[in-house]
Amino acid sequence: MSRLAILIGAGNIAAAIMLSAYGAHALRGNWLQDRYSIFQIAVDYHLYHSLGLVVVGLLLAQHTNRGLLKIAAVVLLAGIVLFSGSLYTLSLSGLDWAGKMTPFGGIALIGAWGLVMLSYIKK
Repeated sequence: MSRLAILIGAGNIAAAIMLSAYGAHALRGNWLQDRYSIFQIAVDYHLYHSLGLVVVGLLLAQHTNRGLLKIAAVVLLAGIVLFSGSLYTLSLSGLDWAGKMTPFGGIALIGAWGLVMLSYIKK
């Protein structure tokens, strides 16, 4: 699970960097400022939490009691997909319903970091 979390995290980092470059070069001049801002928020959270997923993978490699950390990794990935994915969809398509999914992703991201904290409180 440790190796998988690191691989998925690193792949997401690469994807976030590519999306950021795409937004900066292909979209910025053609978009309304608010849609570009939404896209940038998606990229920022995508990148930060993908780095976090790599960190959780490294933590998984170091600890024997990994149950909560494994759950945290899965919830973190779900949060990235829901939060950043909904904002990418909203900014690229203008579909307002996509923005309604964003809070669920935020809750997942917060919950994942809470699980990481709990795994160390229990240790």
